[in-house]
Amino acid sequence: MKKDFTDTEKDKMLRGEFYDPSDKELTELRIRAHRLSQQYNLSSETDADLRRDILDILLPNRGKGTFLQSPVQFDYGIFTSVGENFYANFNFTVLDTCPITIGDNVFFGPNCTLATPLHFMNPLMRRMRFDDEGKPYDIEFGKPITIGNDCWIASNVVICGGVSIGNNCVIGAGSVVTRDIPDNSLAAGNPCRVIREIDPQEQQ
Repeated sequence: MKKDFTDTEKDKMLRGEFYDPSDKELTELRIRAHRLSQQYNLSSETDADLRRDILDILLPNRGKGTFLQSPVQFDYGIFTSVGENFYANFNFTVLDTCPITIGDNVFFGPNCTLATPLHFMNPLMRRMRFDDEGKPYDIEFGKPITIGNDCWIASNVVICGGVSIGNNCVIGAGSVVTRDIPDNSLAAGNPCRVIREIDPQEQQ
């Protein structure tokens, strides 16, 4: 089967179209992000200058006050944007095959995952393919993730591709977010559902 690509695989990936992840450019970007993630994880949180230099390459689109508690793992990093005063606790995993946009004052508890990749329901479509030279490749796609301002994402939360979370939201521990969450919502569960609206005047 011959692959007939009329655009770069990176462009198609970021638009949420079918793409080949074995593409040379994408492979090099992933390897770089994985290496930088490893370097960050091996550094001490007292090595502020070193960590800043690593994040300047791994996560260049970040606001002031960004702090990532290692270990972290990014698939690309450069396709993720975080606002000011962003905090992520241990084991923050980001699969940013599509753009991930996070607002200001967003906090993540430990063991959280943002996963933009999606997979075919049809098992035949998930199988490896082979080009004219017999080299294997597969076809993937994804959807972006958007998180608004002033959100608290508790521990062990998974946010799936295509989800938008509004401003001032709290996502309860262990949730799997598969659908949009509106502004000012307390939401939890698997699948995650809105429990109630948050009153901006609440003290706890």
